[in-house]
Amino acid sequence: MAVDDIDGTAARFATLLGLLSTHREVVADQKVDAALIPVGESCVELVAPVPGNESLRRFLDRRGAGLHHVCLEVEDLAEALDELARAGAPLIDERPRIGARGRKIAFVHPRALGGLLLELVERPR
Repeated sequence: MAVDDIDGTAARFATLLGLLSTHREVVADQKVDAALIPVGESCVELVAPVPGNESLRRFLDRRGAGLHHVCLEVEDLAEALDELARAGAPLIDERPRIGARGRKIAFVHPRALGGLLLELVERPR
């Protein structure tokens, strides 16, 4: 979820839903401040741009806070990217990179899924 104010949004999740952020970090490669809020076996990731992240800043300026992308966990990220490429899906990342919590991630271009930005994350081994 793209937000301008991670602290304020996390506080609303806590106050209204009793959901607490369990992890917070600046992901330098993505130029985001990120907070993870567990929800059952999944989580809501709050992301706010840090200086230099013009694409997330433009997203927030155009659309305001809200859903930014959906993330799915996969067993083998490199294999998943190869399968998507063979199927003709446009990829933002052709190779895995490191995201929050040091996990391998990659993004699939929104053109692949009718406008949905998809993040894939490799399941910890």
